[in-house]
Amino acid sequence: MKIYFNGDYLNDFEVKISPFDHGFLYGLGVFETFRIYDGHPFLLFDHLNRLRQSLNELNIEWNMSNDEIQDILIQLVEMNNLKNAYIRLNVSAGDGEIGLYTGMYQKPNTIIFVKPMPPSNITEKEGVILHTPRNSPEGKERLKSHHYLNNIIGKKEIGNSPSLEGIFLTKEGYISEGIVSNIFFIKNGKMYTPHIDTGILNGITRQFVLHWSIINGILCEEGFYTEAELINSDEIFITNSIQEMIPITTIDQHSYAIHEDSFIYKLQKDYRSYSSRLFSRYEIGRSE
Repeated sequence: MKIYFNGDYLNDFEVKISPFDHGFLYGLGVFETFRIYDGHPFLLFDHLNRLRQSLNELNIEWNMSNDEIQDILIQLVEMNNLKNAYIRLNVSAGDGEIGLYTGMYQKPNTIIFVKPMPPSNITEKEGVILHTPRNSPEGKERLKSHHYLNNIIGKKEIGNSPSLEGIFLTKEGYISEGIVSNIFFIKNGKMYTPHIDTGILNGITRQFVLHWSIINGILCEEGFYTEAELINSDEIFITNSIQEMIPITTIDQHSYAIHEDSFIYKLQKDYRSYSSRLFSRYEIGRSE
């Protein structure tokens, strides 16, 4: 596959990163993963806004515009003969001396990975409550950074089955998030999701769902919820930008039936109707 690296389009095996990159040495790097649907980078501007906020937190100077990124993505999908693709946009701090550094990084490394995105046959998942607690964010809010050890430890608990999603609790026992997803649940027609103060990543698809619920007049509460509250809900679903929205149909011995009136179906239908045209969730309703 051809990928983008600091202004060049290279074969993936040609890309080399210095061992002095502080993204490698100290985890100073962030990334965004998103999908291209029929040539369109869905919610690209929302992803780029979060990326820039995260880079500012890490003192990484990055000046690429939305238009530049769009042009690169057009080139990548054409070079790789793709219409539907998985994208990972990765920015690391760049080279530095060995030792902790608190100044501004002015020469970051930018890599944009691309791979085909075939249709998934996973339409539902089983939730597994993890023994591994969710760690606290390194700063005020969790970034989508290179720090993934906690997620990997959680993943080891459940193995590699694509039909399972591990669910983290905080050390206080509140529901936080999945290994690679955010969590929503429905009780008596109202939607609930853990607050970002539980230490979760504020996912772009999570933000889409919250905005969508406002536009559609659906009550949604962000808060601190126990395992029992999750277990005793009517519907549960998880979200991320690659898997979209997937219902959880079982947790332990508890089952959650999905039927044609299920909340998740309307959400999935609307999400997919927007997927080949929106650059930001705030465009919902503007031309409808």
